[in-house]
Amino acid sequence: MNPFPLILSAPSGGGKTTIARRLLEWRPDVGYSISCTTRKPRAGETTGRDYFFLTSEEFRERRERGEFAECAEVHGHWYGTLRSEIERVLADGQHVIMDIDVQGAAQLARAYPHAVLVFVLPPSADVLLARLRARKTEDRASLARRMMSALEELRHAEDYHYVVVNDDLDRAVARVSAVIDAETSRRERVHNLEEQVRSLTERLEREVDNNSPK
Repeated sequence: MNPFPLILSAPSGGGKTTIARRLLEWRPDVGYSISCTTRKPRAGETTGRDYFFLTSEEFRERRERGEFAECAEVHGHWYGTLRSEIERVLADGQHVIMDIDVQGAAQLARAYPHAVLVFVLPPSADVLLARLRARKTEDRASLARRMMSALEELRHAEDYHYVVVNDDLDRAVARVSAVIDAETSRRERVHNLEEQVRSLTERLEREVDNNSPK
């Protein structure tokens, strides 16, 4: 198998993180790249599992050393994906799944041209607004920033290879899983395709010649 990065993006509350977690539970051929962030851990989050929680200074130093495949400031905090994390998962023979915003997705697509980009859409504006408001940990200004970010992200949906509507979580996970299966079988990803086809055709040509009437 020729593993590749799978990038999931969505407006905040679109469900991309939940879909990523389900795929990690369902598929042994999928691994997760742990991102870095300068925001504080939320309740139940631990460093090295949910994120690598860095100070602003630590993040800046890593960025200056070129350690990030992508990084961006989102809602007042920095987020980034380490090249070493992506390479770690790919080296294990797994597709590396990442749930990141549209800024990071564009950077990663440039760094990894063979990456597959999937945009997750909520089924309606009402559902999206309800999901945005359901998070009770933010003040009105933070919520307004998140809504503006969601608006900007929606405008980039057409930049993605696939769009999955998250109207039902199980169906959405199955659709993204089907994308992985389809992309694994793409001609460009089949290892040694020319050699395989040549070996088959040469053998068949010999058999045809041997069995042809003399």
